[in-house]
Amino acid sequence: MGYKIKELREEKRMTQEELAEKSGVSRGTISALENGSMRNTGSKTLLKIASALGVTVDRIFFAESV
Repeated sequence: MGYKIKELREEKRMTQEELAEKSGVSRGTISALENGSMRNTGSKTLLKIASALGVTVDRIFFAESV
């Protein structure tokens, strides 16, 4: 999941700080998710991150259909 958040964030050309500000999730939490030191998080946090990235939560978990 974390690698996908990072991939989506980089596609949007956002820094972790920008994503933190837009989502209301701390930069530390975003960093921990992206680097794998935090593997679990609440659904509210995922919803905030997904919304800030302009995607649905399932996009964070599943590859896009071709």
